[in-house]
Amino acid sequence: MNWDETGPDTDTGADQRLVGSGADGEDQAVEAALRPKDLDEFVGQEKVREQLDLVLKAARARGATADHVLLSGAPGLGKTTLSMIIAAEMNAPIRITSGPAIQHAGDLAAILSSLQEGEVLFLDEIHRMSRPAEEMLYMAMEDFRVDVIVGKGPGATAIPLELPPFTLVGATTRAGLLPPPLRDRFGFTGHMEFYEPAELERVIHRSARLLDLEIDVEGAAEIAGRSRGTPRIANRLLRRVRDYAQVKADGVINRDIAAAALKVYEVDARGLDRLDRAVLGALLKLFGGGPVGLSTLAVAVGEERETVEEVAEPFLVREGLLARTPRGRVATPAAWAHLGLVPPQQGQGGSGQPGLFRA
Repeated sequence: MNWDETGPDTDTGADQRLVGSGADGEDQAVEAALRPKDLDEFVGQEKVREQLDLVLKAARARGATADHVLLSGAPGLGKTTLSMIIAAEMNAPIRITSGPAIQHAGDLAAILSSLQEGEVLFLDEIHRMSRPAEEMLYMAMEDFRVDVIVGKGPGATAIPLELPPFTLVGATTRAGLLPPPLRDRFGFTGHMEFYEPAELERVIHRSARLLDLEIDVEGAAEIAGRSRGTPRIANRLLRRVRDYAQVKADGVINRDIAAAALKVYEVDARGLDRLDRAVLGALLKLFGGGPVGLSTLAVAVGEERETVEEVAEPFLVREGLLARTPRGRVATPAAWAHLGLVPPQQGQGGSGQPGLFRA
């Protein structure tokens, strides 16, 4: 069960979706109780876990602080959890903040100057930090020093401030937005991958034990298959299935109970919800599978353009149900099969109308 705090600029308009990867107050409260405490408990991300274990053990053997760590990947995969495990493994306190909260260099200077020796500073959504703060961070990471500017204009003076050695753990959902000078200052970079269903089943079984729930192997597999490869979503679906099992059954979760519960919540066998199916349905039924422009598609489903592009499309593209082309959005054969529809006959245009040079 590995997941991280919600990113401010992720899943726009999807915070209330059952399959959204952002975390609301309920998610954060439950996650705090379910988080693994060390690398041995952490499920999945085998490569990152193995590499990070070597980094931390070597640092402990040297009696030094660990190298700065950059974790990238989609929301809900375990970046915040790993940052807390890093602090626990190094027997150090952790300070948590985020890029959007640091809008001025003075904000960052105040945080850095109050750090203890060896402390872990977790900076979520690090790519959203302001440029002045970012430039101050370069020197802090490399030389453990910052220059505090006192005064303005020609009379301004830079006062060097020595910092105790610390470990910065940066998390980002958009690693490509990080400038190279910042990215190069991290001693270890780990990319978090989406989870395989078998890994999510382990996450679900562990969460069920901690929540004192009874779930069988097939019930866990049913939930895992609809969790979009994301532990946070798996745990959220588990809680909703738990509610259904307590009200409609005897509290025991099996495949039939899980499937019936998620049908109520409109999450289908591939993890698509109402918005996803609305986008696919409009693309197939109204536009014959495309190509169709994003704005037109958004109007057809009654959503904002940004919601369709940033919330629904990434998962549909990853699942191979939709493709983005220069001419617009196009449905794949898998999309027709998933909705149980028949593609238009060969020779018809994308809107289902006869081609220009066809009889």
